[in-house]
Amino acid sequence: MSATCPTPRPATRRTSRPATVLAPVLAGCALAALVAALALTVTRGGTLGNSRPLHGWYLADLGLFALAVALLRRVPARQVAGLVLAGSAAVAATGLLAPPRTSDDVYRYVWDGRVQAAGISPYRYAPDDPPLVRLRDGALFPPDGSCTAWNERRTATGSCTHINRPGVHTIYPPVAEFWFLGLHVAGGTVRTAQVGGALLAVATTGALLLIRRQDWRAGLWGWFPGIAIWSVNDAHVDTLGALLLVVALGLAARRRAVAGGVALGAAIAAKLLPGLALPGAMSGVLARRPRPRDLVLPCSALAAFLLAYLPYVLASGTGVIGYLPGYLREEGYEDGEIARFGLLRLVLPADWAPYAAALVLAVVVLYVLRRGDAARPWSGALLVTGTALLLVAPAYPWYGLLVVALVALDGRWEWLAVPAAGQVLYLLGGEAQQPAYTAALAVVLAGAVVRRLRVAAVAAPG
Repeated sequence: MSATCPTPRPATRRTSRPATVLAPVLAGCALAALVAALALTVTRGGTLGNSRPLHGWYLADLGLFALAVALLRRVPARQVAGLVLAGSAAVAATGLLAPPRTSDDVYRYVWDGRVQAAGISPYRYAPDDPPLVRLRDGALFPPDGSCTAWNERRTATGSCTHINRPGVHTIYPPVAEFWFLGLHVAGGTVRTAQVGGALLAVATTGALLLIRRQDWRAGLWGWFPGIAIWSVNDAHVDTLGALLLVVALGLAARRRAVAGGVALGAAIAAKLLPGLALPGAMSGVLARRPRPRDLVLPCSALAAFLLAYLPYVLASGTGVIGYLPGYLREEGYEDGEIARFGLLRLVLPADWAPYAAALVLAVVVLYVLRRGDAARPWSGALLVTGTALLLVAPAYPWYGLLVVALVALDGRWEWLAVPAAGQVLYLLGGEAQQPAYTAALAVVLAGAVVRRLRVAAVAAPG
């Protein structure tokens, strides 16, 4: 008769009661310090016209954010959701303490909403055009004066306005225009847009907590300093795209292809950039024989995108393209330009850079479609979106809001270096492009190496 010894159970890690109490307190203190620093950044940190004071404040905000998130990881799981959500609301609230400090895009939002409320397509006229003179007021068109502030410029007729590029048609897609019309109905002021941005930011935090089951990673979005600056104080509509993208990927992970596709199409029709997440939503589709149902999500996204444009196409025809072609020329995306593709221009002639960027991005997309995890579509979406921004090296940090949202879903924090690089470039100018994005690439690669070594260490025998 033989006896069998029971397999010993692995030791269960227990959290001591003092640690359970202390961790939330320490995380809360770090969060309070972050909120205080952000409040001072918004109220005393300077503006785009005098950005030097912002440099030190942004570094302080980033350091406190890193500390707060590191402490948040030690908070017991049952207490994470409440702390993250409360912190998200507090961080967003700091952006409401002052008018926009570093971007004037919100004035165009207010204008487009006002134009639509008057029954006019925003794609039909530019703010300078005579038929819209009756819609002007002192909030968007200050009385004649010096017109020398960082957020003021002259119109074609010599008057002063806060609206950037007053001589061109709007560039924003239809879902963004729906949002602007809603903001007009709710009040039609810059403050209304800021409050709307705060609501979108906190709603995104809530969506992240639901999708990731109250995981601490939601704090990577909700507590990120850029949320207070880009989403709320400057009220960028990119936050709406980020929220819709998070919802879309959450639905895709649950195999709800139609709903996920509709949400993704709406996200693309809010800012176009969420289209980079489509390969992630289709992760692994080429790992097996394609099936007709694999087309449900992309077809649903396309249908939602086209339906959003339909009323504006009927009103304005091809005018719905707006200023997009001119914007691309202005921002240096044409062949031979040197204002973009900074990393590639370190090793390639400028004329080759756009083609090399397209090739690299195509390889990454193919990798995600073949090797991506359908249960984690945000992982592939982060890889494609982050790679695209590294290749293009944009000067607008709020484009990175999509990356921040995807990091909060996926957890690979090193990709936060990409929007940080955009912020450096935005404040310091073109000479900082290559150093900033080279540093971001180094951080991303270092994070990937460290992550791989940890996985190998865990998998090693013993």
